[in-house]
Amino acid sequence: MNIQALKLERFRNIRQLEFSPVPGANVIYGDNAQGKTNILEAVWLFTGGKSFRGGKDSDFIRFGEENTSLQLEFSAGGRPQTAAVYLGEGRKNAFLNEIKQPSIGKLMGEFCAVFFSPDHLLLVKQGPEYRRRLIDTSLCQAYPKYAKILDSYQKILRQRASLLRDIPRSASLLDMLDVWDNSLVEYGGYITAVRAGYVKRLAEEAREVYAGISDGRETLGVCYRTSYELGGEPATRQEFTDAYRLAVRRNRGEDIAHGSTMAGPHRDDIDITIDGSSARSFGSQGQQRSCVLALKLAECALLEQRNGEPPVVLLDDVMSELDESRRGYLLNRLEGKQILITCCDVGLFRGLREGAVYHISNGALLEEPRLISSAEPVQNSGTAL
Repeated sequence: MNIQALKLERFRNIRQLEFSPVPGANVIYGDNAQGKTNILEAVWLFTGGKSFRGGKDSDFIRFGEENTSLQLEFSAGGRPQTAAVYLGEGRKNAFLNEIKQPSIGKLMGEFCAVFFSPDHLLLVKQGPEYRRRLIDTSLCQAYPKYAKILDSYQKILRQRASLLRDIPRSASLLDMLDVWDNSLVEYGGYITAVRAGYVKRLAEEAREVYAGISDGRETLGVCYRTSYELGGEPATRQEFTDAYRLAVRRNRGEDIAHGSTMAGPHRDDIDITIDGSSARSFGSQGQQRSCVLALKLAECALLEQRNGEPPVVLLDDVMSELDESRRGYLLNRLEGKQILITCCDVGLFRGLREGAVYHISNGALLEEPRLISSAEPVQNSGTAL
């Protein structure tokens, strides 16, 4: 999967920008707040997912303007495709190959990318919701049906929570709880089964990557952990659903007391270990970062296996957070993929063998990009290359 052209108008601090990245590494450098991350964010929106920054749709529109326009030309499945997103004036429109889509989310699965930022390097230390998000983001791209079921499950959770809070004041509402619980466990069982299967495959890929980073001295373990007892090792969706149904029944009194659903995929976690010990509790900062690096590279590998072609890789100022050996390992593992890399210090890429370098300032790409060949390493001149 490759981007041929990206065109942005009135997006964030970008007035107008046209960008045609090369098939390999594309380094976009400049000072902070110049628009580097805005380019990656715009590309990410074409995956059909929400912005990794959060916020409202109005935040995408350049200050003082009323709308924004994003257009992407890319190849997928060996054929050229186009996508467009228009936001503003109370409208939110998405097009794929000039055909209007019901929502931006309908682009999911058509264009795939993996995003990696310094925030991800804290993944091991942070709470379970960040690790669940890592899994869900990848699964939504690989399986658009999963995104729909996850959204339905989250809506049921909110509705069930409202009902749970009302039950102490009206016991007659208990009968309604059975109706919500049937949908809850069906959706929840599906989500858990898909996640558990995905994490098992992710663990295999990440273990191999981590072995390369550590020169085989350490072993990475990744395991999906449910927030309730499974009573064995479920292998099918129905077995996961049955186990969740039993947990919901057992927890009903506690759920009513707390006014929320105390168990389910919304409370599950991913255990990450190094040589059998918790990476969160006992891993050094370097080990924890290696764990995340292995997981993100494994995510790339699984998306490539699923789609038959590699995703576009978006690296947002992550190189400055890695030491030289990990930077080199990351770039080596990503060879053959189209990469968009942002940074403040272009000198971090002196070892880059092929690609192109772009300088951005105040939302504009300056001058023509400089192409890199294996015979001409990048030099940090501090000016546009």
